[in-house]
Formats: sequence, structure tokens, C-alpha cells
Amino acid sequence: MYDTLIIGAGQAGISIGYHLNKLNRNVVILERRSEIGSSWRDRYDSLILFTPRMYNSLPGMEMEGDKHGFPTKDEVANYLKKYFKKFNIPIKLGVEVISAYKQDDYYVVKTNYKEYMAKNLVVASGPFQTPKIPSFSRKLSEGIFQIHSSQYKNPQQLADGNVLVVGGGNSGAQIAVELSKEKETYLSHGEKLLYLPLILLRKSIFWWFDKIGLLKQDFNTRLGRFIQSKSDPIFGYDLKHTIRKKKIVIKGRVIEINEDRIIFKDQSSLRVNNIIWATGFKNPLPWMKVNEIYNKEGKIIHQRGVTNVMGLYFIGLPWQYRRGSSLLQGVGYDARYIVNHIMSKT
Repeated sequence: MYDTLIIGAGQAGISIGYHLNKLNRNVVILERRSEIGSSWRDRYDSLILFTPRMYNSLPGMEMEGDKHGFPTKDEVANYLKKYFKKFNIPIKLGVEVISAYKQDDYYVVKTNYKEYMAKNLVVASGPFQTPKIPSFSRKLSEGIFQIHSSQYKNPQQLADGNVLVVGGGNSGAQIAVELSKEKETYLSHGEKLLYLPLILLRKSIFWWFDKIGLLKQDFNTRLGRFIQSKSDPIFGYDLKHTIRKKKIVIKGRVIEINEDRIIFKDQSSLRVNNIIWATGFKNPLPWMKVNEIYNKEGKIIHQRGVTNVMGLYFIGLPWQYRRGSSLLQGVGYDARYIVNHIMSKT
């Protein structure tokens, strides 16, 4: 019987583990992957974060390097691995959760390895688990190469011919710019793109956000609700410059597919050889057998990660409290809040 069991050993899970371990609590983290940081290491080769190192540190350990510089995905993976080793956080790797349910006043977690019990359960599996791909993608001709952005590594994966990147977030923008150096590239995006600089007056834009209080805005504030209602901006001007050079052609929202022809909202169409779906993720939890945590829309009922079921918590959800709640930038604040809540019950 553990005091707290944490599902997921990404930045969210090990942040909780750090605090509980410092308090000498009987805690364990279950991670289905075989290595800490592998979810970062598995992403596309050229990935560079748009948040600087000074805003990518977890509690108790700063990320090494230029504070205003931007880390690579491998640098983040290495940082998480060092973090776990430095603080000797108890983690069991290669353990996949099959089901989790409440029994009396504790939780039972069944895995591919064995069964665990805990008084508190923290779900830290993160929002980036299951790729979200439009159902009409199944209409594509078998001769067209298509993958989700989470499966993309580098341009060598793709077939000959042009490529359409669907989705105008920062990952889609970075991938499209990279592909435009080698292929005829199109980017499908449903809304007008908003660009913000990565660096302003020799400092990261996030340093300025911090100084004017934007990073502290939570979902309860008027400004926080406004930011939440808007699409994320594109950080940096690489995409903008590439579009101006006509190396990337912007298309509207994809509304239909007819074999190898893509039809857009303005009724224009395009024959494609490759498609990359940079369309985000969904986060189903088929193993979670505690139905009381969901509302009618299937969303998790919580107050800053504290659910309406005693002893059950979530961390790493988008806008769990602030914009950075699902990112390295802000997960540490939510971890401390949840640990304080757990400790207040004892």
C-alpha cells in the first residue's frame, strides 16, 4: 500500500514525485516507457522549444545553458533523466496501466506487471498521448503517404512529390519550414496566423511576458479567459519569411478528401503525395474506471487538478491553472499545489 501512486514519469509526474520524495512519503511512479525522457527523444529530429531554458526548469534543478537560449528536444530528455537520478525519485519503468479504480478508501491500479494499491492516485500521463486525426483521412488513396506530426522524424520519411501539412500550430509551422527546403510545401490552417517574436530587445519574449504578468494569468482572470479563447500564436518569423518567399503556400481548412485530392473551405483543391496531420491530440483514459470525475461532455471535473473524488488528482492538463500547466514552464507550480492538498489531508 503506497501513500501516493503517480501514473506517468514525464515532467508532470516527476515534479509531483520530487515534492513527495522530499517529504519522505511512500510514493511510486509508473511509466510505460523503458526510459525517462523518451517521449521527448522520440519527437522529430529538428525540434527546438520556443520557451527559453529559464522557463523550462522543474523544482529544485535549473536547466543548464544560456538562460535565454532555446533547448533541443534531446536536451530536454537528458535534463529529465538527470533530474530523476539526482533526486532518486522512485520510478518503475516498462509498467503499463491496464485499469485503475477506487475500492473503499484506496485505489487499485492493475498493470502488465502486477497490482498496486495507494491512498492517493495522481494521473500525470499528459495531454499528448493519442494523435487526433480527422476521420475523413481514411478516404485518402493508399498511394499517399500520411502520418501524424508525432510520427514525423525528418524529410527522408516522405515519398517523392509535394507535401501538405495540416494544422497551423508551432509544430506544424516548424515542420512545414523544414520540409519547404526540399519539397513543394503547402500549409492548411483554418484561422489567420498570428506571429510573435522569439527574441525582443535581446531577451526572450517569455521574459517580457513574465515581467508584465502574462505568465501568471490563470483561467479565472479576464485576461486568462481571453488568452484561452484564442489560438496559440506562432513564435518566431521563420514561417512568415518562408511564405513571403513563396516556399510555402497557405491553404484554408481541409473540409473533404476525394482519393488523392484535398478539398479546402474555399472549394479549391490540391493533389498531394504526402500529408502530415499536425492536428493535435486527444487524451482518452480507457483504463480509468472512476466515472464520477467526468461531466456530461466527457471532460474531467477538477479544480486545479483536484477532482471531486477523494484522493484522485490530475496534473499536466492544458490550462489546468495557467497556460503553462501542460508545459515544462508551469507544471512545477501545479505540482506544489497538489502536493500541499495531499499533505493537508494527513
